[in-house]
Amino acid sequence: MVSAIITLIIVSIVLIGISFFMTDKIDQLESLYEELSISTMQDTYQIKKQIKVLEEELLIDSFNKRPDLPKQTEQVHLVDKIHHLHNNGLSAEEIAKQTDLDFHAVKAIINNRN
Repeated sequence: MVSAIITLIIVSIVLIGISFFMTDKIDQLESLYEELSISTMQDTYQIKKQIKVLEEELLIDSFNKRPDLPKQTEQVHLVDKIHHLHNNGLSAEEIAKQTDLDFHAVKAIINNRN
């Protein structure tokens, strides 16, 4: 009986000693998970950065393509000018000469208002 207890104590000491030298698979998994999450965060940051750059480029492009708005306001101003000249008693031919527009275009603008 004493020899069995001594054998069990020796076996337990040997097993405890062996357990210190074995690699822990959970620690390996934790380190792999940590590396994966760090690389994922870095990739996400890079993608967000690229999206921000692309959005800025799109905004710049949209501002460069906005010259149509001044043309529209110029057209509105021209239409108002044609109506003003017509109200002052000028004929469509005289308005066409002053605005460098076609007679028919001036006539159409005048008729659209009435």
